[in-house]
Amino acid sequence: MSKKKGTAFFCQECGFETSKWVGRCQGCGAWNTMVEEPVHKELTSKPGGLSLGLSSGQDAMPIAEVEIEEAPRFSTGSEEFDRVLGFGLLPGSLSIIVGDPGVGKSSLTLKICANIAKQYGKVLYVTGEESPKQVKMRANRLDAIEEHLFILSETNLDTIQQQAERLNPALLVIDSIQTVFKADIQSAPGSISQVRECAVQLLRLAKTRSIAVILIGHVLKDGTLAGPRALEHIVDTVLYFEGERNAQYRVLRAIKNRFGSTNEIGLFEMRNEGLIDVPDASKIFLSERPLDVPGSVVIPTMEGTRPLLVEIQALVSSSPFAPPRRTSDSVDIKRIQLLLAVLEKRVGVMIGGSDVFVKVAGGIKVDEPAMDLALVVALVSSYRNCNTSSGTVVIGEVGLAGEVRAITQIEMRIREAERMGFTRVILPKGNLKGLSIKPSIQLAGVGTVVECLEIALD
Repeated sequence: MSKKKGTAFFCQECGFETSKWVGRCQGCGAWNTMVEEPVHKELTSKPGGLSLGLSSGQDAMPIAEVEIEEAPRFSTGSEEFDRVLGFGLLPGSLSIIVGDPGVGKSSLTLKICANIAKQYGKVLYVTGEESPKQVKMRANRLDAIEEHLFILSETNLDTIQQQAERLNPALLVIDSIQTVFKADIQSAPGSISQVRECAVQLLRLAKTRSIAVILIGHVLKDGTLAGPRALEHIVDTVLYFEGERNAQYRVLRAIKNRFGSTNEIGLFEMRNEGLIDVPDASKIFLSERPLDVPGSVVIPTMEGTRPLLVEIQALVSSSPFAPPRRTSDSVDIKRIQLLLAVLEKRVGVMIGGSDVFVKVAGGIKVDEPAMDLALVVALVSSYRNCNTSSGTVVIGEVGLAGEVRAITQIEMRIREAERMGFTRVILPKGNLKGLSIKPSIQLAGVGTVVECLEIALD
């Protein structure tokens, strides 16, 4: 086993490594992000091979002869969190939760630690930003005091690993990964070298000891993970908290998940006692919906296996600027521009010279094509200043020719609309043929955008 010491230049955005300084990163294209840092890599007998210490020493074997053992998952005590993970936390997995400061990462993980300590045994919560007294105060507020929950205020990774090996906990939480350092690496905590090497060390600990490890990370102003993006390739699961720190609701979304789906979301409500699960998301998103207001349309969207009814709001107004503005924090701007072009070319609604503002109430982001038809109705409703029926939901994909295309999982969407008390669903004609249910609400099939506007707008 040989060792290589020296320095290299690392991109602070993506972790790209180069032997000399360059103005623009060749990995992500960012400017002036290359920083010189010392490197210390353990190499295998073949140059360039980074050893993680996970080798089993066995010979290669046919994949058909590999035996699979189903590892039992354990519940975190939060149904919403379990849903996002893939219905439970897997022993030996390495996950990271990232989000803006104050969004609720530490509160959620501390509550989860208490739940797991109550059901499955020892849990080690390592804090590098707070003292044990501060954590105890938050635990009292969250009702998260458990006998088997251990607190360690430490940033030295070697000491953390020694404590983890001594306790052998079911769960290890590091809050946060940017504060942890290895003493044999000269760079500062939070740097490329430190964050990457610490993550690899914790990955080795998780796999060899079958300890579930959760890392907490911070994000930058542009929403990227503070430290190298390469950290996202090391961990098994990447969870992002969405929502403003002053907002009431938070959305937890899986960006990467080796043991489950990345389409599921978890919805939480921030209260004095911490983040509380919100099982009926549709009721929450529509609780403050204004009735009989132009530009407001309800759509049954799908988040993984769960249908959600959300409200799309559009505001179209005259523009005093040369290029009109297109603003939205919930819908892709390119999708809005495409639908505006379809309205002008195929329907004759000339909105192109107006300012367009689009919002999904509740702060959730919707990116599936099935929202096209509802967005078109909302835009025309605001432009013409006419209302849509408060008991109607709209769903469908819009093509460039102005046609309305069929969508998937239509029956689950209809059932959710029926459960929430809506009286009519406007949907593509192609979805009417294969329906196996007979709902009590009215189904209006449309083939073009023109047909939909004639039915939806009063």
